[in-house]
Amino acid sequence: MGDILHGMPAIAALRQAFPQAEIGWVVEPHWAPLLETSATAKPRSAERPLVDRVHFAETRAWSKHPVSSTTLRSILRLRRELRAQRYEIAIDLQGSIRSAIIAKLSGAKQIVGPAKPREKQATWMYGTRILTQAEHVIEQACEIASALGVWLLPAQVSLPVDAEVERWAEAQIDVQTKGHGVLLAPSAGWGAKQWPAERYGELASRLGRNGYSVLVNAVDEHDPLAAIVVRTSEGAATPVVASIAQLIALTRRMRLVIAGDTGPLHLAAALQTPVLGIFGPTDPVRNGPYGTRSRVLRDAGSVRDHRRHAAPEAGLLRISVDQVETAALELLENNA
Repeated sequence: MGDILHGMPAIAALRQAFPQAEIGWVVEPHWAPLLETSATAKPRSAERPLVDRVHFAETRAWSKHPVSSTTLRSILRLRRELRAQRYEIAIDLQGSIRSAIIAKLSGAKQIVGPAKPREKQATWMYGTRILTQAEHVIEQACEIASALGVWLLPAQVSLPVDAEVERWAEAQIDVQTKGHGVLLAPSAGWGAKQWPAERYGELASRLGRNGYSVLVNAVDEHDPLAAIVVRTSEGAATPVVASIAQLIALTRRMRLVIAGDTGPLHLAAALQTPVLGIFGPTDPVRNGPYGTRSRVLRDAGSVRDHRRHAAPEAGLLRISVDQVETAALELLENNA
């Protein structure tokens, strides 16, 4: 989710610079709701506001069965689909071997990517390599996309609007919650980035006593982190199991989103919903919330480390509930 959201401001800037261009995006099917409400959505509409086409790379299935005939058929289908569109330029914003190969599959004459990608072998696929100077990944994406000959600055993005899902979101928010909703997202990509769920629960309790209605983003009905937050919140937190489309609609209605360096935080920033980030081993200078009112808490002793340790990083654990509550109330009161 984060990679797509971080790339969107660059693609929105491309759209402004080249309004007549046909733009396609290759994503894992799971993330399609970030770009379109359905496969039948009309391009450049509220249902598919950013790109003209969405192509699916079933990379999760490929990695599970790399040498199966099903995987081969899926890859060939994607190749045919991309080449049928006759794309002139392919831009790899992710910088992985996988994304670089997909760019190559497109058949585009020009393939653009970062000079220093996440996986250095990705550069083998690039005809144009861009040495980025910016610190934040959103601005780096704009630098890479600027290879098309126009200097791009991050542009405001529009996420899909599904009328039925919007009605669902309204139903989740009672009269008391409207204007006072805070969404907590306790999970993260790996344990080192994850502030303890019990602390989210205590935070929810305190916010509840201050008159705010607290919702907890739950991955599913059996989400153990969401269950801990609810159990330790003294009845203040309500879990919400939401699809990506539903999470978009719900986040639009929140007064504040509190999370670590994770997808819901970056989704809120893209929607210009105020956010409070709780950071540990990842650097907010590079990955922090962008384009919205925000605060980031990070202990001075935290060091950038993208290794996927299971236990919370030591600096992250030094961030107290008191600190988060104070920052949250300041954001909420200033956003009244």
